[in-house]
Amino acid sequence: MKIGNVTGSVWATRKAQCLQGQTFLVVEADGTQIVAADQVGAGPGDRVLLATGTTAARYCMDAPVDAAVVAILDQGKDHG
Repeated sequence: MKIGNVTGSVWATRKAQCLQGQTFLVVEADGTQIVAADQVGAGPGDRVLLATGTTAARYCMDAPVDAAVVAILDQGKDHG
């Protein structure tokens, strides 16, 4: 899993049937931009938790995705 920040979204006029209704976000994590399937209604500026690889596909009902946003992280709390 990775932590990242949502920087934008991706729009597709055509996509595979298994991706219909799916929203995609651009997330910056570890200095790179990743396109991730949004599972929680995140938006620009949100700090999020990403699942990657096979785990991401499971969150998306086995759709062919490499990354999925699975949580919006609270920024106002310090648990360190």
